[in-house]
Amino acid sequence: MAKIKFNNRLSPFHDALLARAEAYFKNNNLRQTGNFKLYHKTIVLGVALVANYITLVFFTPPGWLAVLLCVLLGVTFATIGFNVMHDGAHGSYSTNKHVNNIMAFSLNLMGGSSFIWKIKHNLIHHSFTNIDGVDDDIDIGPLMRVNEQQPHYWFHRFQHVYSFILYGLTYFTWIFYMDYAKYFKQRIGEIAIRKMTFGEHFWFWFSKIMNVTVFLIIPIFFVGWVDTLIGYSIAVFVTGLLIAVVFQLAHIVTGTTFPQPNQDSKKIEQEWALHQVNTTANFATHNKFISWMVGGLNFQVEHHLFPRISHVHYPAISQLVRDTCNEFNVRYIEYPTMFSALKAHVSHLKELGR
Repeated sequence: MAKIKFNNRLSPFHDALLARAEAYFKNNNLRQTGNFKLYHKTIVLGVALVANYITLVFFTPPGWLAVLLCVLLGVTFATIGFNVMHDGAHGSYSTNKHVNNIMAFSLNLMGGSSFIWKIKHNLIHHSFTNIDGVDDDIDIGPLMRVNEQQPHYWFHRFQHVYSFILYGLTYFTWIFYMDYAKYFKQRIGEIAIRKMTFGEHFWFWFSKIMNVTVFLIIPIFFVGWVDTLIGYSIAVFVTGLLIAVVFQLAHIVTGTTFPQPNQDSKKIEQEWALHQVNTTANFATHNKFISWMVGGLNFQVEHHLFPRISHVHYPAISQLVRDTCNEFNVRYIEYPTMFSALKAHVSHLKELGR
């Protein structure tokens, strides 16, 4: 991992958060992992995915309906990622680690690599959120400038317009390029990936071949390559757009910070929990539909403070996080609606593009 350290010698804010969260679960006799709400959601999403796929591939609906179903397929991919895969990969879906690994493997079914994602997301992004040069999630390449440390080019003045097209390409480039680049380089940015076991190599390649077979080769056989490529393009564009937007609204909006460590000591001069709150934002937390769809990732502050607590508990613990922030005079960043968060994201891109 990176050599960057946080000033955690004294962590009164984090200690208070941990104590209050522990007391909440103990007093209410609750487990920190998922419950029947999450398991029910998993069944609903799984059935929706299978039913949609069978309808598109084996029943060949009319063109207008096929397009709608492909959009729905993309939404289902993203929603499974937000809800099932995400909790599984963080170990918060179940108390059983094998169940967590199975849920995380849903990413492999959709073409990704849960092995690489756990390192990229759990270890790097959650440890070094919004730190340029380390957090791979904010390294979007030369076409996007999301913080002041990144170089500025003339075309960035238009990035708030073309960014959403790039977001739609996120999932395609993720599963067909970025995973392979990280696999062969054995690095994520400047951070080396640990040596993979034979089983991890096997599942990486098996997953990639299986995804292409299920979502490209079999559909081509039944509906033809033109319809397959159009439908698949629609689905992965929608998936990419949704996952990118949810991430951007959580970290790249007006108000969040992009701290840099001291060049000599490589230390961030604040405790880790404060860093998480300063670099993260919530949105639309009172909208139950959005909360259901994005797997509680609109409660991003709570997620970054308690990544091993299932998202089904975030609405309940958000108040204790707010109260603790108020007590320690820490700014709690939240946008009341998804639209207001989108405006804040676009405004941030405009400002960085000037």
